[in-house]
Amino acid sequence: MTTRTEGGTGDDILINVTPRETRVAVVENGVLQEILIERAGKRGLVGNIYQGRVCRVLPGMEAAFVDIGLERAAFLHVSDIRPETPPDVDETNSDRTEPVITDLVREGQELVVQVIKDPIGTKGARLTTHITLPSRFLVFLADADMAGVSVKIDGERERQRLKETVNAFRAELGGGYIVRTAAEGAEPEALRADMQFLQRLWQSIRERISQTSGIGVLYEDLPLVLRVLRDFVGDSVEKVRIDSRETCQRMLQFADQFVPDMAPRLEHYPGERPIFELYGIEDEIQRALGKKVPLKSGGYLVVDQTEAMTTIDVNTGAYVGHRNLEETIFKTNLEASAAIARQLRLRNLGGIIILDFIDMLSEEHRQAVLKSLEKHLEKDRARSHISQVSPLGLVEMTRKRTRESLEQVLCEPCPLCDGRGTIKTAETVCYEIFRELLRETRQYSPRQFIVLAAPDVVDAMLDHESTSVAQLEAFIGIPIKFQAETLYTREQYDVVLM
Repeated sequence: MTTRTEGGTGDDILINVTPRETRVAVVENGVLQEILIERAGKRGLVGNIYQGRVCRVLPGMEAAFVDIGLERAAFLHVSDIRPETPPDVDETNSDRTEPVITDLVREGQELVVQVIKDPIGTKGARLTTHITLPSRFLVFLADADMAGVSVKIDGERERQRLKETVNAFRAELGGGYIVRTAAEGAEPEALRADMQFLQRLWQSIRERISQTSGIGVLYEDLPLVLRVLRDFVGDSVEKVRIDSRETCQRMLQFADQFVPDMAPRLEHYPGERPIFELYGIEDEIQRALGKKVPLKSGGYLVVDQTEAMTTIDVNTGAYVGHRNLEETIFKTNLEASAAIARQLRLRNLGGIIILDFIDMLSEEHRQAVLKSLEKHLEKDRARSHISQVSPLGLVEMTRKRTRESLEQVLCEPCPLCDGRGTIKTAETVCYEIFRELLRETRQYSPRQFIVLAAPDVVDAMLDHESTSVAQLEAFIGIPIKFQAETLYTREQYDVVLM
């Protein structure tokens, strides 16, 4: 089952804002493709710039651990360090000598670093000293003096025009830049304005660097709702609908300044029915946390996510085809390739991914399935690499992982099964209860609410979320009481109207 939006076949972005959580749904041609979540107590770190201190150098791993003020030290590999001087050249054979970690950093040394991967599971954040700053059309390269163009811009004439335009302005402004896909067709003055903005931003960061001693934050990337305008929007986006008037105004102000062509597409959603419920997003999120993904033909996928890798198994299920077995398998695999591409984006799966398509005898069919998978991944913003079909009939691929997957954001290892499965966090259930209370308020006029829930959920409501509960009571004008039920599971709750 897929999510269908009301209206045309263009792309929509739906934004649901609550005091402690912001959720963004990217809908393409009526089908949910991505879900992004940012919580007030756990904002993503990718793009943030810190002044850190090297706390440990590991020559055997060619890496160092850097303290940037987080719970766990962050990881810095030798390949992500910009050397102060070029690598040595061996005069006997003119081969470059690769830099050694101990020659580049030392314990106690202070470094300016940028987060390129959020902490995931037990692993700390990953860092680089190659600082980059994105804008609508460009990415500024702090340690380069060149101009490049995104490989996703195909037309050679347009690539040349963009490169010449940026180089012309670089003669005046300096710096290194990569032209982003969104810049295709952009006017020269728009590119120049972006370059000036990035130069001013980098100058302000440099001033903070000179004024900061010890560990500290130098720059924080934009919040999710503004990153959406910078990174997602384009000609294909018809509407951006936001269910918070205050957030909509904030986005309009940002759009007027940086992406004026998007301002007319921003729209406040004032409806009483929750926006994610109206468009079926809530149901899609629930399904994305399950292992089994049904296909329209009757086949299905089984998605297993582990710390080491993700495996996706394709099965024909109830689909028996109409001609012969090979044709049945081929059609199932073709349909599965589209479903797999969507699930990778929707669940934000990254790292090593093994795809177990149903075995195909025909080489032509195998290549057709691979091409179909590549085609459906074209709109994926995360970079991926797909190998050929292995002798065992498996397709190995990688997808760049910079943030936690949907499951890692919403769930935690189940204490009852020793981590073999997952359940929603108490925090997630609290937010579900908040949404249920709002929904009930709009439909009925109770004198009081009594919420029956698991003890740890009630504890979270009365402790960490007590301020949010008080704000909700003031907003709806109805008192809320909580009652712990020891026999309730974490995800089980009831809202009683009095």
